[in-house]
Amino acid sequence: MSIGVIGAGKWGSALAFALSEKNDVYLYSRKQRDIANFVSLEEILSCEYLVITVPAQSIARWLEEFFVFKGQKVLVASKGIEATTGRFLNEIYKEHIPDENIAFLSGPSFATEVMQSLPTALVINATNEILAQEFASMLPSFIKGYTSRDVIGAEIAGAYKNVIAIAAGICDGLQLGNNAAAALIARGLVEMQRFGAFYGAKDESFLGLSGAGDLFLTASSTMSRNFRVGQGLAKGLSQEEILQQLGEVAEGIGTTYALYSLAQEHQLYLPIAKEVYETLEGKDPRKSLQDLLK
Repeated sequence: MSIGVIGAGKWGSALAFALSEKNDVYLYSRKQRDIANFVSLEEILSCEYLVITVPAQSIARWLEEFFVFKGQKVLVASKGIEATTGRFLNEIYKEHIPDENIAFLSGPSFATEVMQSLPTALVINATNEILAQEFASMLPSFIKGYTSRDVIGAEIAGAYKNVIAIAAGICDGLQLGNNAAAALIARGLVEMQRFGAFYGAKDESFLGLSGAGDLFLTASSTMSRNFRVGQGLAKGLSQEEILQQLGEVAEGIGTTYALYSLAQEHQLYLPIAKEVYETLEGKDPRKSLQDLLK
């Protein structure tokens, strides 16, 4: 198979590496990079299969300005909810790509470990089961592939876990201990499941790789950018200072703002997401802890 990967950051590069075990893979980046198999946008859009890793907060504009649908089969490999509108990625993409041509990747997957060919398991989520199976068959030998039709469940789990990871980083930065961390992650899973139920997501998505698997990974390691955002907040750093130190996108920040807005609009009880939002807005994280304990 010829696969075009759009986005040559850490995650895009890791996926390109992994998929190259069985397929011919070409890379494209909005930023010119000195990388092998780098091709032009026109060439990449001519591939039958595309993997898109453009960040959630940038994708609507990118699709509007640069994407041309030519019948490609697309795997979305980014996670998040658009901060300004509260739109899920499937809502953004469906304006440009038919449902039968699009799938969404979920599950526990740090780019660094994928680049080392360390084993994991991922889920291809699509309403088109044949398409999900096609993309699953392209995965390398060190990644076990599963398929699911619960696109909205996978999307919510993949986005929400980044917000809980920020909270977990705050917990770690304040040195609250292992008990607190475990309690936070467990209640975070309940909270994302509650949010998913409002949108008709299936419980099993939150108890499997897309939910619990990815949450446990992202909310327990400094390899997670969102976890490091939380650590920075615990030190009293501003968003700008944290992002400058990271030098990378942290999807959990934009998603936090989206969740807060959706919770206000639909009267949803999302206490952890609310406190992360208020901490990002300048609230003392110790005060957030006290409010959560109440």
